[in-house]
Amino acid sequence: MSDVETGSGTPGLRGMERLSRDLPHGVELFHLKPGGSVLFADRNGARELGPSEDFPRFLDDGQFAHYLVGDAHTSPERPSNATFKLGVVGPRSAVTPHAHGGEHVVLSLGHAACGLYDAARGRVTEIRLSPGAMIRIPGMMPHSFANRGAKPLNMLAAQTGFGIDHEDYAITADEAERRATAGDRRVAHGRGGLGTVTRVGTDYGLLAAALRDIERIQRVRGIGATTVRERLAAGLRRAASVLEGPR
Repeated sequence: MSDVETGSGTPGLRGMERLSRDLPHGVELFHLKPGGSVLFADRNGARELGPSEDFPRFLDDGQFAHYLVGDAHTSPERPSNATFKLGVVGPRSAVTPHAHGGEHVVLSLGHAACGLYDAARGRVTEIRLSPGAMIRIPGMMPHSFANRGAKPLNMLAAQTGFGIDHEDYAITADEAERRATAGDRRVAHGRGGLGTVTRVGTDYGLLAAALRDIERIQRVRGIGATTVRERLAAGLRRAASVLEGPR
């Protein structure tokens, strides 16, 4: 999660350190750099955030999340109403396809791709996301996010009712197949997604098949690349960040 503009003593970090002196106690300031690094400041100073305690592992190796509202233990039984977190997807990588028990809103700050299973059409649809694009996904809809770029991808994600430690936070194909084999017919928390039947429960066999379809598409097509125009725009955005960022 390094960036040429954010090393120790560089203008970005020095500017954040100066801003930190003016911050009231309890206020936190984040600067999300176009190259994927994240600068953080509070009254105690400034630093670049990184994996470990700042960004615990999120679903897969190389993917991280920093909770801004709620925590990993959020659930309907231990509610904070929603979680809001800053996530980081590693360069040229994808998150394992999954479905959430609650609805999901994601703001992409880089060049991403979202694979969604369209149950009505029986197919996987890939939506390319540019910086600033935000997508809302119903509960229990199979999906995955990929980073098409060569830099870490920052995204802001809000989700109703669930933290990552809850069993229905992210149901993968393996977990859906396990539940289908076990005859699990729990009522799904989510609404509007694949296999959600509020009185009977979720058809985990159908859910697993949809998730496998997304996995197959990812395996066959790979992670889409950025276009020449997107790479040019990314370079201009990094230049603008240097000019506009705190000094």
